[in-house]
Amino acid sequence: MVYVFLAPGYEEVEAITVVDILRRAGVVVSTVSMDGDKIATGAHNIPLIADLVFDDCDFSEAELLYLPGGLPGATNLDAHQGLRDLLLSHNAKGGWIAAVCAAPLVLGHLGLTKGKTCTCYPGFESELGNANYTGGMVEADGNIITGRGPAACMELGYTILKALGLDDAADQIREGMMYNQLMGK
Repeated sequence: MVYVFLAPGYEEVEAITVVDILRRAGVVVSTVSMDGDKIATGAHNIPLIADLVFDDCDFSEAELLYLPGGLPGATNLDAHQGLRDLLLSHNAKGGWIAAVCAAPLVLGHLGLTKGKTCTCYPGFESELGNANYTGGMVEADGNIITGRGPAACMELGYTILKALGLDDAADQIREGMMYNQLMGK
């Protein structure tokens, strides 16, 4: 089970693109509203109906936790103590965690990026703590996967599929979505 956390002001493209790719591969994905209302409104005033509300969730079956960025979405995620506790617990078990754009700041503030190769939206590098910042589109190091921003989200989705052991599905979906043509492959 993959959980995607939608705090007020999340970047819509970063949430929906990854959810779409994972669901195409048959991954069970639940979107989670962070503020008690199932209607989660993004940074560009696009409301989405979340599958779940954070306070009603049991995350014991979580395989991967995904944090879309955007502002103020990323800072709202960072301020949510329940999510912070969940991320620390999930990380301690070696569970997968992915974040994109400004959202890796949450991982940095929790010390989860220490010594990891990471990327984020330009200007947020100082929020990653003692990470090895690359500026790449997507980085995967251990159980932490980070993406640079909205344009990285297709590649981020395929990288998450591979992390979940779905390499063939990632390759097929990448081809079917014409991503390889876009990238000149």
